[in-house]
Amino acid sequence: MNDDVDRSALAARLKNAREYAGFSQEEVAGYLKISRSAVSLLENGARRVDALELTRLAKLYQRSMEELTGQERSPPESEPIKMVARAAQELTPEDQSEVLRFAQFLRQRRSASREPKT
Repeated sequence: MNDDVDRSALAARLKNAREYAGFSQEEVAGYLKISRSAVSLLENGARRVDALELTRLAKLYQRSMEELTGQERSPPESEPIKMVARAAQELTPEDQSEVLRFAQFLRQRRSASREPKT
């Protein structure tokens, strides 16, 4: 793989991990002590992430460095997650949006209870 493909893949994994953990770019920027635009550049592959930033992101997102860099695959989705996904496929687009909003609410509530320490 060339550097551009590797950087794009890393950027996508960083963005997915941040969103899954329920953090905003602003929160991550504060944690890393960089600007929000720098986080955006990381997630778009336009800025390189240094080793210290990657280590801190792995800790914040509760992921291994190997998972973030693509050296280790994410564990397969659990059966309850698969069941929710199957059930959501049968819903109307409006109901799917409502389920997504509820999941985001739950994730935000969880992340608010474990705000990153700076």
